[in-house]
Amino acid sequence: MVGETQARCGKRDAGSVKPRVRIPHLASRIPRRASALLLVALGSCATLGKLSFKEPDIRLERIDITGLSLGGGTLDLVFDVYNPNAFRIRSTRMEVDLDLEETHFGTALLERPLDLSPENHSRVIVPTRFEWAGLGAGARALLTKRAVGYGLVGKVILDTPLGDETVALKANGSVPLRKLVR
Repeated sequence: MVGETQARCGKRDAGSVKPRVRIPHLASRIPRRASALLLVALGSCATLGKLSFKEPDIRLERIDITGLSLGGGTLDLVFDVYNPNAFRIRSTRMEVDLDLEETHFGTALLERPLDLSPENHSRVIVPTRFEWAGLGAGARALLTKRAVGYGLVGKVILDTPLGDETVALKANGSVPLRKLVR
């Protein structure tokens, strides 16, 4: 027995003790590039979470008479557009039906892009052509009044960082006229 004891001296019995297994931390399993991309993606989601689209405030400021002829004339609809968003918006199209003194006066179309600065007012001018035939009270108001009752119905198509948005435009009231001849 003495010989057996000496043979085991300094050695453990491998049958009852399991070797220690080291489990690596989760972050060490993800390659560094993948973890950097994950952080960027999470940061982007946090930024996009703060972004939300608010419709711009579109208000007809005045109507400028830019030309008159025997057949009709031209007007500029001058809008004040306020972009309440923290990001730039580009309009791709603006369509507006115009009524003056409760008479349909014409349709204005603006297809050139407009750049609306963040949290800022922009002046937008939409040229409009009209014909005298069938205008009645609206045409008379253009020639005799300093202000005219108007009605607008239309839409503005906007390109935003969050995707395309269509904003309905509906307004009525009284607006000053800026005459061609002063």
